[in-house]
Amino acid sequence: MLTAFEKAVGKPPEELRVPSNVVEKAKTREEILEIFQSSCPESTVYHLSNGSFMALSQDNESVQPHPRCIVVLDDVFCIFIGTLENTSDLRRHYGLPRQATEAMVVVEAYKVLRDRAPYPPDQVIKDLQGKFAFILFDARTDTLFAARDRDGSVELHWGMAGDGSLVCSHNLDIIIDACGKFCSPFPPGCIFTSGSGLMSFVHPMHKVRAIRREDDNGQVCGVTFQVDLYTRIPSIPRTGSASNWADITLVKEENNIHP
Repeated sequence: MLTAFEKAVGKPPEELRVPSNVVEKAKTREEILEIFQSSCPESTVYHLSNGSFMALSQDNESVQPHPRCIVVLDDVFCIFIGTLENTSDLRRHYGLPRQATEAMVVVEAYKVLRDRAPYPPDQVIKDLQGKFAFILFDARTDTLFAARDRDGSVELHWGMAGDGSLVCSHNLDIIIDACGKFCSPFPPGCIFTSGSGLMSFVHPMHKVRAIRREDDNGQVCGVTFQVDLYTRIPSIPRTGSASNWADITLVKEENNIHP
């Protein structure tokens, strides 16, 4: 699997920016795709706006640790790697037929999140139980959505190409070839959207911070993203929520106030 989204669409985290000392080793989207297609001539490639693309190769699928597929539904493109343990429950929840694959379930979950449900993204992704990683792109809104399961069971790496594009792949060698060594594992238990950035769906009230790595010469050679459990994101209480009603009841009891 390989995806590349031009900077204005992918909006990669600034921490992924290639340092000046290695920028010459990073490639453009066109060069990255050419190399990928030359090594995987039977791959499926979807060309998106402004030179962005999503590609998937089925080569050697029988020896891969996880199944992979790509689907396109209502201008939503999704590459899914892995399996969901609760696919049947999710099909019923979203009103999908028994033939719906994991990728189709993810697309439907995204569409519900986008169009109908006032749920935060972390609540939707928490419903996905299994070993997975996926990249989803909504061509109608130019929205990128990516996620990796909480245990990091499926490989997913990302980096910034020489032209500033956001590049993602389950194959570390592909990422290194495209972006140089300045790349990073996509953090487990996290989601990334081009609108809201990177967040943890396991710890949604805590920030995900970037920690830069240095080589023996003190040169920055990469970055790792980790959840900062010591820093809590300020939140605005949701008026009328069950927790707020519980708080009000507690205050009334403490003050012997009866309705």
